[in-house]
Amino acid sequence: MLRLLLILVQLATDAVRWCGLVLRSQRSIEAENLFLRRQLALYVERGAEPRRIDSVTRVALAFLSRFFHWRDALVVVRPDTMIRWHRAGWKLLWRLKSRPGRPSIPVEVQALIRRMANENPSWGEERIANELLLKLGIQVSPRTVNKYLPTRPTRRSRGDMRWSTFLRLHAQGIIACDFFLAVTVTFQQLYVFVVIEHCSRRLIHCNVTAHPAAAWTL
Repeated sequence: MLRLLLILVQLATDAVRWCGLVLRSQRSIEAENLFLRRQLALYVERGAEPRRIDSVTRVALAFLSRFFHWRDALVVVRPDTMIRWHRAGWKLLWRLKSRPGRPSIPVEVQALIRRMANENPSWGEERIANELLLKLGIQVSPRTVNKYLPTRPTRRSRGDMRWSTFLRLHAQGIIACDFFLAVTVTFQQLYVFVVIEHCSRRLIHCNVTAHPAAAWTL
């Protein structure tokens, strides 16, 4: 945690310095850039080994590389290393965005679900969830109820239609839809909504937006 805090402080310092460049003229910035490149060329000619690059420098170089063609200016590491830093940035982004799942329900509610399932063998998870909500005011999703149902012995195959058979018979009239999140190269989040035909896997509808709303899905 302390290491992450130090990285953020260093990045904030670099950001302040970068904002200070706005106050300088374009000619001054170009002259300083050329001045630094000439000095760097001396180190390249002498074959001097740079010190080990720390995390702050990696993050800063990966961020600055978004604004120009960095392959021509890269000297201290190989292009494969820079690409690996970009991938590490993706992993860090998803790690920060990932959140732990829902907390488990109280032990008393778990025991109540098992008791209701044992005393009413014909009830499924949806019926138990509705009973808990209507009679006790406990809001639990059917999927959560299914996690705590007692294991029941396997029954013999029933004579009703299997789900795979239903899909095969009615594939002509079934469509499937899905929402998913895509992240661009600049780390911008885009929400994608797609609809496909189940039989032919043909794409029927596709829509992309950065700000989803109810009207966007229609």
